[in-house]
Amino acid sequence: MHNKSRSRRMGGSMAVAGATAVAVSSSLLVGPAVGSASSHREAPLILNDPLVDNTDVYAFVSPDKADTVTLIANFAPFSVPGQGPNYYPWATEDTARYNIKVDSNGDAQPDKTYRFTFTTQDLRPEVTYEEAADGTFLYNNGVVDSFDDENLLFKQFYTVTEVAADGTETVLVENSPVAPDFVGEASMPNYASLRESGISQLQNGGTAFAGRAEDPFFLDIRVFDLIYGADLSERGDDTLAGYNVNSIALQLPIDAVTADGEPVIGVWSTTERPSTRTMAADGTQAYDGDYVQVSRLGNPLVNEVVVPIGLKDPFNSLPPAQDSTVEMLVDRVLNPEVPQVVEKLYGIPAPEGPRDDLFTIFLTGIQGLNQPANVTPAEMLRLNTSIPPTAQPNPLGALGGDLAGFPNGRRLVDDVVDIELQALEGAVNVDGRGGSLTGVEIVEPLAKGDLVSSNDREFGESFPYLALPYSATDVAGSLGTNPTGGVAAGGGGTAVDTASASAQGAGALAGLAGGAALLAGGVLVLRRGRNGEVAQ
Repeated sequence: MHNKSRSRRMGGSMAVAGATAVAVSSSLLVGPAVGSASSHREAPLILNDPLVDNTDVYAFVSPDKADTVTLIANFAPFSVPGQGPNYYPWATEDTARYNIKVDSNGDAQPDKTYRFTFTTQDLRPEVTYEEAADGTFLYNNGVVDSFDDENLLFKQFYTVTEVAADGTETVLVENSPVAPDFVGEASMPNYASLRESGISQLQNGGTAFAGRAEDPFFLDIRVFDLIYGADLSERGDDTLAGYNVNSIALQLPIDAVTADGEPVIGVWSTTERPSTRTMAADGTQAYDGDYVQVSRLGNPLVNEVVVPIGLKDPFNSLPPAQDSTVEMLVDRVLNPEVPQVVEKLYGIPAPEGPRDDLFTIFLTGIQGLNQPANVTPAEMLRLNTSIPPTAQPNPLGALGGDLAGFPNGRRLVDDVVDIELQALEGAVNVDGRGGSLTGVEIVEPLAKGDLVSSNDREFGESFPYLALPYSATDVAGSLGTNPTGGVAAGGGGTAVDTASASAQGAGALAGLAGGAALLAGGVLVLRRGRNGEVAQ
């Protein structure tokens, strides 16, 4: 799809010198970018684009409607409550697309793509300098009791389109309200009711949601500080407590996402941007070109702690069907870095490679649990929809004997950090690559994990299950500022910034193909991205 648009200025100086942008794009063609990564900020390039940065994906059989599955994808990491007056709007349909993808037959290709796109209705007058006295900066100018309240000045709407494997598109709901940001108790005294406006009924019998939520991921992020401080002293604090995310969610009939008697589905989320963004000195931005994939997420923490730095950006632009063809990716699954670090720090012997157990957990699913009959190895969540929900979920999921939990899909209550740390340390035994589960042996020195075993807010009992977001009233400025990125401001004129996905695949994937063809390979991937052949 060809796209060309111009968006309003969102605030701040966005002008860059043309030479700077060209230099950035060129450097990506000849080598990987250098940067830091942490949870929710898994790759250097996506740090610059938080509104389309996937944070987590969840897939589970709905606990109160066992004939349906619930799929959730979150974005905009480390969103600080009370960051008015602009808050965290969704990128609009002319600049981004948000996707939840479902593989129904194990071939690593999306059989159903549920595309969310957003539009904005800004009721604040766009005034000239001379008319400034008639303008306002407010998100709302009075108490907001409903989405239709005239005091709510900034509104967004979402459309959900189902895209079949053959490209056929079916609009399931159009221009449904997005639940507004939670400004505070004075502005929105009954926010729980107000958030219900973000729920809509779909033409296929399903339900959708778009809006704000408290970040459901819980962990102590100091795992990145030499695995909890090199002496296990840095544990017990939920780093994400108090932060929000942008959430899209679907509750769909199981028979809408399964096919041919196969109960196991693969689930992942992606975001797409037009391939080229031009930023002018006056702050306006123009988008042009075909949509390309700039972010991807399936299993939690894979891009953070399994994929090496040089592959993180290309991984975000890679479709799952190509995972098994990337030797570096497969090698890091078979020979992960974390156990080596743990052995160095704590003397716990790293399991010998190659790690067939991790290949099974991350790429094929476990035979007899969540592996489809004809599976193509690929990184995604895999959910067996025939396993009913557990009345009393065990946060350790399958490791705790609860087969309805991670790595069989992922529920909101699953303690995926502790589960994956145990898995990386060899707690899961399988009978060969892609085999069945033969036992679980908890690694006792790390049995307590990060000492964060539940979320800081209780989840809901009905769709969308996510906890209500925090507001400025809740935190009263106790948190820091939202990590943001972006192209540095420059000295005027216009500059062309090639979209993240085109550049992401260019450098490192070209390097994987061979040093001699590095630049040529980078250009090839860039062209393929623009032609829509790489991003799926």
